[in-house]
Amino acid sequence: MRYISTRGQAPSLGFEDVLLTGLASDGGLYVPESLPHFSLEEIRSWRGLSYADLAFNVMYPFVEEAIPEDDFREMLKDTYGVFAHKAVAPLVQLDTNEWVMELFRGPTLAFKDFALQLLGRLLDYVLEKRKQHVVIMGATSGDTGSAAIEGCRRCEHVDIFILHPYQRVSEVQRRQMTTVAGDNIHNIAVKGNFDDCQRMVKESFGDQSFLGGKTQLAAVNSINWARIMAQIVYYFQASLSLGGPDRSMAFSVPTGNFGDIFAGYLAKKMGLPISQLVIATNKNDILHRFMSGNKYEQHQLEHTLSPSMDIMVSSNFERLLFDLHGRDGAAVKELLENASKGPVSIADYRWKSARKLFDSDAVDDKGTCDTIREVFDQNEYLLDPHTAIGVRAARNCRRDASVPMITLGTAHPAKFPDAVAESGVSVKPELPVHMADLFEREERYTVLDNNLSEVQGFISKHWKNA
Repeated sequence: MRYISTRGQAPSLGFEDVLLTGLASDGGLYVPESLPHFSLEEIRSWRGLSYADLAFNVMYPFVEEAIPEDDFREMLKDTYGVFAHKAVAPLVQLDTNEWVMELFRGPTLAFKDFALQLLGRLLDYVLEKRKQHVVIMGATSGDTGSAAIEGCRRCEHVDIFILHPYQRVSEVQRRQMTTVAGDNIHNIAVKGNFDDCQRMVKESFGDQSFLGGKTQLAAVNSINWARIMAQIVYYFQASLSLGGPDRSMAFSVPTGNFGDIFAGYLAKKMGLPISQLVIATNKNDILHRFMSGNKYEQHQLEHTLSPSMDIMVSSNFERLLFDLHGRDGAAVKELLENASKGPVSIADYRWKSARKLFDSDAVDDKGTCDTIREVFDQNEYLLDPHTAIGVRAARNCRRDASVPMITLGTAHPAKFPDAVAESGVSVKPELPVHMADLFEREERYTVLDNNLSEVQGFISKHWKNA
């Protein structure tokens, strides 16, 4: 399988190179040249498989030219063997035909573990094979950083530099990143917001001369295709658990960077019956404003109780725009260049095509707290603020009550105790046993100005072979 850029000017690559490259040389994102497609009969035959075996069936077509079958099976067994629940992604019922899929049973209590536990193993495999060293540079709005560090910290051929917005992630999120010991792990707190961090990462991938030609950058953000690939699997898992593929499913996805919901879009294109995808956002609602009114316009970023979605530039949205424009890279490039200067819209028929599958909603902090409290009062089930936004959006946008609606539960509520307290719920969410001493662990991070050359200078000085 070959991978092509959404901007149309970069060379096509195989899986190994896409894994290591991250951003394409023309500034675009890599997507498969074509997708595998599974028949209903084939999907039906997967009922009852373990999560790791299902993951193999869904993902192997994307990697088969790079990784032998037995090696990939072993990698997946190791990846999902570290999750705290035997089902890996268990479903919890809230109401008739309404469910939450718990994607926070991994080591860092967030859905990012599904992809980043695998990504670390993929990197180790490929880098060992090539006898190559890379520098991981990533930006996080809260959860990606800790999941990337946990997934990659044992990699022998990697140095990790994670940028997070200073004082704009929860304390638990910060400590999960900054308390992991290791000479190859570096946390940078940037005096800015997530979009500033993400912009620095993208610009650094575009010009890596600050590394002096001695190594290359590798991406852990959701621009890395391997992350999207891994997230496709749990859509199949949820469907198969609730009567799919013989009935269609609807999903509500809390999302800021569009990667997690794009994986659902791909699952549908690969043959899984999905009738609706709900884009659930907070006050930073650029995706909702586009999907509800065909207007893509950046506003001032606001700090909310759901910090992992405090994002205004949704990187993976470019992958959907590529498909909506008939995979015309030049059209996508022109659109995004115009979007950097002011509001843009797409052709009405293209927008209406997206609306056949997608709905959207924006939920403010009050609505988030109200939902946390309501669900706890009704079910004695505690939601984190991001999942609460997903549940509220699902209820507001639901098209058909006879279709199972599954909200992706993206994080453990213990990561956001302030939001839970503000909701008025009387219980305090407790960290699981393996994190019980988190607040006693020593932190290590460096605060830097919102300045690209300063950040790049720090990286060039501190990677292990510098």
